[in-house]
Formats: sequence, structure tokens, C-alpha cells
Amino acid sequence: MSVPMLNKMHMNGYDVLSVNNGPWRVCTQGDRLGSFASREEALAFAASLPGYRSRDKTPASQKAAK
Repeated sequence: MSVPMLNKMHMNGYDVLSVNNGPWRVCTQGDRLGSFASREEALAFAASLPGYRSRDKTPASQKAAK
């Protein structure tokens, strides 16, 4: 029985991960943005993206009205 292997890093708020020595993926919590053969390519792609922050559930216009 083999044990699953997870390699995970963060860059600019994005997750850069690889499972069982498969392709490296650049993701947010809800979306996969790209898949790459090497860790360096995935990190370069994540570095080229604008910084990511998860959005609030309520829009700013509703917060101001309260």
C-alpha cells in the first residue's frame, strides 16, 4: 500500500502543489489556474500573477449601508 505524497507551497496568495509527483498546479481555493511539468514553471507563473486575497462574502456597498 502506497502513501499519497503532497508537496504544497504558497506564492502571492496562490497555492502551488503537486500530488504523488504529478504535475505542479497553481490554484486558488476555488479554481485551478494552471498545470506545469516543473515546480520552477509553476512558481514563475504564480509570481507573474497579481497578489490574491479571498473576497468577503458581503459586498462593500452592503457594509456601508449598515
